[in-house]
Amino acid sequence: MLDSLVKIIRDRKKSDASKSYTSKLLNQGIDGCIDKLQEEFDELKYALKHEKQNIVHETSDVIYHLLVSLESAGIKFEDVLIELEKRKKQSGIDEKNSRI
Repeated sequence: MLDSLVKIIRDRKKSDASKSYTSKLLNQGIDGCIDKLQEEFDELKYALKHEKQNIVHETSDVIYHLLVSLESAGIKFEDVLIELEKRKKQSGIDEKNSRI
């Protein structure tokens, strides 16, 4: 599912910004994408605390805007998946300590 969403985001990058929300976001550059991601995260945070019925919707928005932000930054989602796969081999505490 996420792989196909990433493909759609990459395809829409080439679309007319007046017809594609994704293209419009990407045309705003990384700062615009980050601002929108932050806005969506704030909405998710609020839903988690106060509006349980909106959690799934807001989580979907955050995932979408995270993927758009990664694309804007030139980061491949596949590289994120590779990193997560590596981390399965050690505890989260050990992984965190290895970065200190």
